Order: sequence, then structure tokens, then C-alpha cells
Amino acid sequence: MSFGSAASDYERFRPGYPDELVDEVLAYAGRPVHTALEIGAGTGKATRQFASRGIAVTATDPDPAMLLELRKQVPETVGVVRAAFEDLPLTPVYDLVFAAASLHWTSPDHRWARVAAMLRRDGIFASFGGQMHLADADVERAVGAARAKFLADDGVPSPDGTPADSPMQWPGTELLQSDRFTDVRQLIIERRAALSADDYVGHLSTISAYLELPEAVREHVFDRIRKVLPGRVTLVADITLHLARLG
Repeated sequence: MSFGSAASDYERFRPGYPDELVDEVLAYAGRPVHTALEIGAGTGKATRQFASRGIAVTATDPDPAMLLELRKQVPETVGVVRAAFEDLPLTPVYDLVFAAASLHWTSPDHRWARVAAMLRRDGIFASFGGQMHLADADVERAVGAARAKFLADDGVPSPDGTPADSPMQWPGTELLQSDRFTDVRQLIIERRAALSADDYVGHLSTISAYLELPEAVREHVFDRIRKVLPGRVTLVADITLHLARLG
């Protein structure tokens, strides 16, 4: 619920999703996908990509401010439900359930049972996202040093403790262990974003680790970071896509 205070910045500074990602999901489905439910849709960065393919998407999120921004960005055909994943009804069922950089915010209790219950018998699940970092290692280290006194790390740890160098990353690790899903796959889609220094700081302002800092501390940290940035930076924002079929 920390993101709502930065909903407009989230929409402005977070990178969108490429057509290639939707292509991969639909190719994996192997049949027409008519309906989809999105978990934690935020401002609709992924919602609009799937809706543009003629899919009837139901976008869900617990934060009213995020949904207010989403409604500005997506077609009127998109259904909108204000609810956390844990509170969503299990009917109707969908051809596709997907989560874009949001699944780690859901409770692990009965997570896969709920996802399975939301899918048609031949339905598929997709989760995608990934940690972002600066392409220039020296600048990345300088940014880390600038924030270190106030914030040791701005990343999101793996929910199940999977090491970063593991061949299979979370949530693929959990999907492989679940008896509710089969044909689990992991793909990497390369994504790069060239940003001005100010836009990069704008991007940081949408990350939960910074949003949870007191406002005065947060702005002080951003000032420190700006001082070590060149005029423009390249953000490595590769997407890790996990796919699974209902077993």
C-alpha cells in the first residue's frame, strides 16, 4: 500500500513491458486467450499490453490511488477490481492469470491453490519482473555508497531465499514444487532504458525501499545520489518471465 502515494510517478518513471513478452505468453498458451486476471495491476503497465491484443482483462489492486491512475491509462474494456489477491473471489475463472512485478507482495499461504482456482481447466499462469540496476558498475557502486548510511539495499530479496545465481528463480522454484502446475518454464527478455539523471531518481522514488523512508530522509538520500550521477544513465531492466500450466 506504499505505492499509492507515488502513483503518478510510478506511471511516469517505471518502464513498460515490450510486445515480445506478450508474444511469449500467448505462444506458450498454444490457443486463443480470451480472458485474463491481473494480480496487483498497479497503474496498468502490463494491463494495457494484454488488453491491446483483444483480451478481456480484469485488473486488480488493493490501492485505490493506483487504480485511479490505471483507469486513466487503460481502455474502457478493462474491468477493475479493488482487492488484494487474498481477497479476490474465485469466480469467474480465466484463461490466463498473470502478475507483473507484484507476486512477491502476495501471501504465500495457499498462494498456488488460489491461482489454480482462478484458472480454467486449460488455463495458464504468468509472472514477470526483475531487479533493475545501472549498466555502469562504477556508477552503481557510487549510488550504493551514497545511500548506504540510510538504506543498505534497495532491492527485493527472493521470497523463498533462492540464490541470485540459481538456474531457476522464484516463483519458478515454487511452481516446480507445486502439484497444481506443470510445464514450468523460465525465460529472460532483455530490456534497457536510457534515462536522464533526474528521471533515474524519479524511478527510485517509486521503489518501496525508498517510499518507506521518512520524506525528509528520502529527499536527502536522493540529493546524495544526484551528486554522483552523470547526466544520463542506462538502466538494465531485464524481465524474468515464468510460465506454468494448470496441472
